[in-house]
Amino acid sequence: MFEPHSRYAKLPTGVHIDAQGREIVYVTRRFLPRTDRMFVNGRVAVRAGDRLDLVAARALGSAEAWWRLCDATPTLHPEDLELPGSELLVATEAP
Repeated sequence: MFEPHSRYAKLPTGVHIDAQGREIVYVTRRFLPRTDRMFVNGRVAVRAGDRLDLVAARALGSAEAWWRLCDATPTLHPEDLELPGSELLVATEAP
């Protein structure tokens, strides 16, 4: 259903039966990983004009992996992830 490196790839699916009896397949909820259980591989600086996909391409080799930077860098305000001069964590979930 999803690409192998998608954040949704390993999530199970569920089935909802609507009022008309139709089966609606959906992907179950994705919970964010706990940052205290992640292995920090490094940090990447945000440059002027950067977007998360550009930072991910530079740090992770894939613009589509921007969500990994979001998972690893705890912040309450998404716009803080693209502030020039800030650092984002490059991390993976601990096994």
